[in-house]
Amino acid sequence: MAEIIMQNVFEQKVLKADKPVLVDFYADWCGPCKMMAPVLDELSGEKADSLTIYKINVDNNPDVAGQYRVMSIPTMILFKGGEAVTTIIGAMPKAELWSKIESFL
Repeated sequence: MAEIIMQNVFEQKVLKADKPVLVDFYADWCGPCKMMAPVLDELSGEKADSLTIYKINVDNNPDVAGQYRVMSIPTMILFKGGEAVTTIIGAMPKAELWSKIESFL
């Protein structure tokens, strides 16, 4: 299951991570975000060796969302070596999401 984090641990858990991290910027009221939750949970379990997935609520963590210019949700940003390497916006099936991130791992 994808862990929910707060902006006070973002640097340690995401930017200083030793493997790639996919961060899902979401909100509790967002329908497409709710659709992505089981997809992200499945990927989190299946790809745990090569990828960590965290969720961050944009309503509770506006500074991080603003820093990465999150304007629409769900927005998923893949971080590798402390840098944002790709941004994916919108809900999609698991296979499509994985195809958008696997080349960056």
